[in-house]
Amino acid sequence: MKKIILITLLSSSLSSFASVDSKATNKVITESLLKKFSKSTTKEELIALKKEVLSHTGKSVPALVKVMKNEKYPEKNRWVATFMLGKVMGKKSAPFIAKFLKHPSWVMRMASLKTLLALKGTEYKRKFSDALKDNSFIVRSQALDNISKLNLTSEAPFVWQMLYDKRNYYAPKKGVSPKVANLKRTNIIKKAILTIGDLKFEKAKAPLLSMIQKEKYKDIFSEINTSLEKITGKKAPKGNDQIKTMFWKKVAIANKTI
Repeated sequence: MKKIILITLLSSSLSSFASVDSKATNKVITESLLKKFSKSTTKEELIALKKEVLSHTGKSVPALVKVMKNEKYPEKNRWVATFMLGKVMGKKSAPFIAKFLKHPSWVMRMASLKTLLALKGTEYKRKFSDALKDNSFIVRSQALDNISKLNLTSEAPFVWQMLYDKRNYYAPKKGVSPKVANLKRTNIIKKAILTIGDLKFEKAKAPLLSMIQKEKYKDIFSEINTSLEKITGKKAPKGNDQIKTMFWKKVAIANKTI
């Protein structure tokens, strides 16, 4: 009986020591990672830091979360921390990472979008569409990538709305009001039109067939042509823009007849 009691006491003591030791080890890992994340890092140092994070698996999570949430860490490192959290925790990290889509820093919003794309976070599709209206041009472009690469067809109407957002245009002359100037399309408009084709947005077919006939859309002729081919399943003939325009004009007439 005494032996059993002694063994039980020893087992309990060893378990307590192991628990204390584990906590101490976790604390050392967290402090070590935080110290490295707090410094400006070279490309080589970042590669080494990523490997170290992966080697600690779940034990690196407290440090990664702290870096993401604290603005005292360099933005580049916070970006890396966001992506690494996705790597370590997988889909479980998505709800936390998605919160950063509304972060004040465009870098963190961008990091969130990039990581959710890697995680194939299709459940955040409407948040990606919200990001299409972000104040940052780069963030809007990344949101467009997420929708296109994840083939989120339900978000096509929001992509189409980008064509009417003045932030996706610029005034060719400095000091001229956008209301007065002949606005020029930025490259994100081309990207949006191509995405419309990728998503096979049927409701855009008639407007695109009309647009491709007009001179003022000649700068995006190629993108409109590509999208129409994907939406209609028809291939425009080889040749110059005039030949293609005549082809799409016939398609437009046929659609009206139908």
